[in-house]
Amino acid sequence: MTERSRHLLDIEDLGGRDGIEQVMRLTDSFVEVSARQIPKVPALRGKTIAWLFYEDSTRTRLSFETAAKRLSADTMNFSVSSSSVKKGESLLDTAKTIEAMGIDGIVVRHASAGAPHRIAGWVDASVVNAGDGWHQHPTQALL
Repeated sequence: MTERSRHLLDIEDLGGRDGIEQVMRLTDSFVEVSARQIPKVPALRGKTIAWLFYEDSTRTRLSFETAAKRLSADTMNFSVSSSSVKKGESLLDTAKTIEAMGIDGIVVRHASAGAPHRIAGWVDASVVNAGDGWHQHPTQALL
């Protein structure tokens, strides 16, 4: 796996048409899982995902949370309003603090274009861009 393929930062990370079609085929396999009485698979069991949402979100956040739960991931919620960000903590310091907790993945939503790219350069965890201002929102390309 290349350094870049660990992350989903922009639409190019989906791998063009072939990559998008592969993702769509994979999602088709989850239709059956969603219909189960307990709609879960162990794909991310033992992995921890942190939500780093600097902006409010309903659909994106709930979609990611639902997916993580159905893939059996543990999740960690980060709330800007109750964090040291309110006291001036930098994006770098926040990312490093979360990384120190042994997080496997970080889903980032931030108003600043490029914020998820910067975080991906600072941490060992995989980073998914859940929207960075008007710049990118690669998972919406799949809708």
